[in-house]
Amino acid sequence: MEHTALYPGSFDPWTNGHLDILSRAVKMFDKIIVTVAVNNKKTAVFTGEERIELIRNSIKQYDWSDQVEVIQFTGLLIDLARKKSVNVLLRGVRQISDFEYEFRMALANRRLAPEIDTVFLMPDEQLTFISATIVKEIAVWGGDLSSFVPDNVANALHQKYEKK
Repeated sequence: MEHTALYPGSFDPWTNGHLDILSRAVKMFDKIIVTVAVNNKKTAVFTGEERIELIRNSIKQYDWSDQVEVIQFTGLLIDLARKKSVNVLLRGVRQISDFEYEFRMALANRRLAPEIDTVFLMPDEQLTFISATIVKEIAVWGGDLSSFVPDNVANALHQKYEKK
């Protein structure tokens, strides 16, 4: 029996923290479906398609890239999990404030779909301060992103903010 997990997020942008969580998850699951959430109520730096491409390009160098599928979704995550026959949601937790939010989401998901569990993973402690907000702020000012995001994402961010 194949063990598959959904790893959802907006991933705007995909960071080294996200990559670290994924690298931990591939040791635990046979397959990970990275699900790029598209929320039309939020203004994103990258389109859903661009985020998918950035994630795919950032994992090409790893021998586990065959284990990872990257897709876009809108709607309730549990509906996607059921459609894909997945019973595990994977969430990264960097700090207590993340846990509080993620815990509430996990309980709501459990109420809606008791057959679907949530697994929390922590990134390497050196990556716990990285957030999309911090990364975007550094990018706006042309700062060095090399320790925050994969190289392809840093290049894409600099290109986006040079145009503005």
